[in-house]
Formats: sequence, structure tokens, C-alpha cells
Amino acid sequence: MNKAVIVPLESYRLAEYAVPIVCYICQGENLHDSEFCRYCFAPMALAHQVNGQKVQPRMVAVVGASGVGKTVYLGMLMDMLSRQAGRLQLLARGAFSITLQQSTLASLARGEFPEKTPNEPDRWNWVHCQIRWPRLRHPMELIMPDMAGEAILHEVDHPHSYRVIRALLKKCEGAMVLIDGLKLRQGAIDQDYFTMKLISYLGELQEDPKESWSNRPVAMVFTKADQCDAWMADPASCARNHAPRLWQQCRERFRKYRFFAARVAGYCAWREMPGQRRVQVPLRIEPHGVVEPFEWLLEQLV
Repeated sequence: MNKAVIVPLESYRLAEYAVPIVCYICQGENLHDSEFCRYCFAPMALAHQVNGQKVQPRMVAVVGASGVGKTVYLGMLMDMLSRQAGRLQLLARGAFSITLQQSTLASLARGEFPEKTPNEPDRWNWVHCQIRWPRLRHPMELIMPDMAGEAILHEVDHPHSYRVIRALLKKCEGAMVLIDGLKLRQGAIDQDYFTMKLISYLGELQEDPKESWSNRPVAMVFTKADQCDAWMADPASCARNHAPRLWQQCRERFRKYRFFAARVAGYCAWREMPGQRRVQVPLRIEPHGVVEPFEWLLEQLV
């Protein structure tokens, strides 16, 4: 004898899958329950948040070579702005936007720098935040990802290899380009050449001259200025002396640009690790010049 079994028909689920969710970064269509975009691997949480608000978020890129300090800079910037009241203030939108700040400050509290950002886009940290500033009539929605330096270099050398990077840089309204000031002072030319290649790549993204990167603000930030005081005193003069090709490229390519210097650690030392490996560690945290590039960038976007 067969027993009758009641099986509920959940046909309403088919309706949910029939309506695609468009990725905010690359405009690719995804299922409503996708965690990452199947085309560019950007978090779909961005698309869900955007669909629920009237103001479309604006995007700013934080780019630079591997090891230049993008993760430390962006995490410290978030922490400093989230603590301010009455001036320039940052409010994270979504739990995923706090991960970068949390991991960066936790690493610095342990007396070490954060691990290198993985090359896989689905493992990057994305920041979706709301900017409140007395100069703004209404709060500004902003998106800033922490992209891997090696992935950026690969996309610059082999265009279209990282869809998320190309789509993001096309939509960004400005950028903070981080450069290792210590390596430049020591005579290393890889930072100089990487930044020049990145500038050339940005100039080739847009076909319409009105939308080209020549009209977008770019803040050139020399990092690790705690180990070279001259960068903090006059970053523009140091750029002319230590990176003349980069300085000339900025003059020819951009209408709105400015040189800055920033530091997070007050002093660093080297620690011997097992396997005869030496790693640099911060002895104390003394951020300086972190907010100024971001504030200048916002002034250009207002």
C-alpha cells in the first residue's frame, strides 16, 4: 500500500531566479542568491545595496605595486575617518565593508603588517561607505576596493585579463596611486616604471576625450615616509628629483594631480623568522598624512 505524501510546490523560487541581478561593477547578470559576480568576482552585496537606495555610489581606486602598503593605508584611513566627528566622517555600509579595517588594525596591534592581498578577486576586501562632510549638502556613497598589486600589474601588462579591474577603473571618478617612497629613494626603478605603465593604461581606457582620465583627479601618494623625512617635507620636489619620468608623465597626462606623502608606522625594524626569513615589523603606530590625499580627492569630486 502506498502512503500519500504532500510535497509543497515552491514554484515562487523560479520567479526569483528568472529576474537577474546586475553586478554594479561590470554590469554582468547574476542569480539573485549569488555571493560573487560570475564574470568579475565582485561581491554581489554591492548590487543588492545599490538597488535599495536612490543615490548611486561613486567609486575611487586605490592602486599601486605589490607591497607598497595599499591595505595598511586603506585600513588606517577607514579607522581614522570612522573615529572623527564633526569633520570628514566615514560610515561603513554592510558588514563586509568593516573586514578590511578590522584585519588591518588587528595586525598592527600584534606588531606586524597585514598579509599580502591575494590575487583572486573573490578574496579581496571591498569598502562601501557613506562620507559625511560639512562641504557636502548630502552624504556621498563611495566604493573603494583593496586590489592586489600583482593583479593590477598583470592587467596592465595583459589588458582584459582581470575584468573587475578594467571595469572598475573605467567607472572610477578619481584615484589614489600609492608609490613606495623608500624604494625610490634607494634608487629602485621598479616603482617608477610600474606607475608610468599604470598611467599609460589609464589613458587608454576611455575612447571619449571628455571621459578620459586626463580630466579625473589623481593623488600620487608616496608611502613609508617614516623612513625618509624629505618626502613629508616636500613630496613634489622629491618626485622631481627621484622620479623625474613619473613627474613628467603626470604633467603631460593629468590636469588635476597632486603629490602627497603618508606614513602609518612611526618606526620599523626587522624580525628574524624561521627559515632565515626577515620580515619588517612596525614598532609604533604614528599615522601622518593619511587623510590629506583622500580629502583633496573629495574636494575635486564635489
